[in-house]
Amino acid sequence: MGQAKSIQTDSCFSDQCAAYLELCKPRVVALMVFTAWVGMLLARPGVWPWNALIFGSIGIALMAASAAAINHVVDRKVDAQMLRTKNRPLPTGNLPVSRCLVFALALGAAGLLVLIWRVNLLTAGLTFLSLIGYAIIYTLYLKRATPQNIVIGGAAGAAPPLLGWTAVTGQVDPYALVLFLIVFTWTPPHFWALAIYRKEDYARVGIPMLPVTHGDAYTRGQIIAYTVLLIIVTMLPFLMGVNGVVYLIGALLLGGGFLYHAIMLWYTSSPQWAIKTFVFSIVYLLILFTFLLIDRYLPILLARIPVL
Repeated sequence: MGQAKSIQTDSCFSDQCAAYLELCKPRVVALMVFTAWVGMLLARPGVWPWNALIFGSIGIALMAASAAAINHVVDRKVDAQMLRTKNRPLPTGNLPVSRCLVFALALGAAGLLVLIWRVNLLTAGLTFLSLIGYAIIYTLYLKRATPQNIVIGGAAGAAPPLLGWTAVTGQVDPYALVLFLIVFTWTPPHFWALAIYRKEDYARVGIPMLPVTHGDAYTRGQIIAYTVLLIIVTMLPFLMGVNGVVYLIGALLLGGGFLYHAIMLWYTSSPQWAIKTFVFSIVYLLILFTFLLIDRYLPILLARIPVL
């Protein structure tokens, strides 16, 4: 009997841990931390900024997780009505609202303290503004106020590479702003593809996503337009003379792949192409930022290979 009770207790504890982890949106936070790492490693190529990589990553991750948890709390009633989100911890009652809010605030406070104590005030301040931008301005106001919500609110999600850069250098540089601009421009076609696929969900709860207010056809056209703009923006690192041909080729190939998905979505009007475009957009960003790193570090690695 005692053993069975112990197993049940362990199972409940494990379920609670899994629920709190889900509040943090770990896959989203992982993508944000990855782009922050790229910003850190590009800030001073060839020099491994261990302090920023360790404590900067921890602080940024904690504050991003805090913003995600606050989003869960604010959107709990809407989430309960949407197929995509109805099984989240708050709509199902797995976690009480009060505990989730305390958990979110504790994460945010811990992340802010880590950034102030071990990184720098600029990074702490910018990360805090990003948290407010996503958790408060976007979630509480923009999301329900305008179909341009994701365009305006995308600034918060685009911040991590800039935060990674400032964590190492303590200052904002033009190249870091270009990294920010890439993610900022990537966000609308990325999210609108998902919004097309989940249009009925958003319409049901009255959230004015672009496909709901302007229709699928208009949204597909906007996805193409923003994808073309994204391709242009991703040329800036090469045009600035910071990145070279390796990055240029990678960016053009990836941009061509993204544009192909956007055109197929427009041509077929298929929900399946909407979700394909959404998934590809995530792969696109991961590989694009990997090319940024490869292009900057490959000459350094080649220079260290002894000539026979």
